[in-house]
Amino acid sequence: MKVILLESVKALGKRGDIKEVADGYARNYLFPKKLALQATPANIRRFEEEKAQIKAREVQEEAEARELAAKIEGVVLHFSAKAGEGGKLFGSITGKEICDELAKITGIVVDKKKLDLPETVKSTGSHTVKVHLYPGVTADFTLEVTATE
Repeated sequence: MKVILLESVKALGKRGDIKEVADGYARNYLFPKKLALQATPANIRRFEEEKAQIKAREVQEEAEARELAAKIEGVVLHFSAKAGEGGKLFGSITGKEICDELAKITGIVVDKKKLDLPETVKSTGSHTVKVHLYPGVTADFTLEVTATE
């Protein structure tokens, strides 16, 4: 079945693409979640008219993401946690805690899934974290983790 993607779908395509997918995938996943429309001639014609608006919206979203990246770039977040010998934390600092602290400091709310953390932070010291704000737009900030007494 041919579908027009209304939103970007990971491993399938981005908004506006016309893709061939399995009938069940379209009926059971894409259509109920409003991620796609069936690619009928009427829907294709209507979507072609909306493409200019979508392109303008994408340009605006990318500009906003670059603005946010400029605000986030170089921010230093300070955490203190109980640590044992060698700077190993008893617990860990998770993506949710990092996002909460980033929102408190900068006022920018970032989803924890957009953080590029290979694993949770489990040691003291300085850690660089990358956040993906938009395809092709990333920002780096630093976590300073210190041990509490």
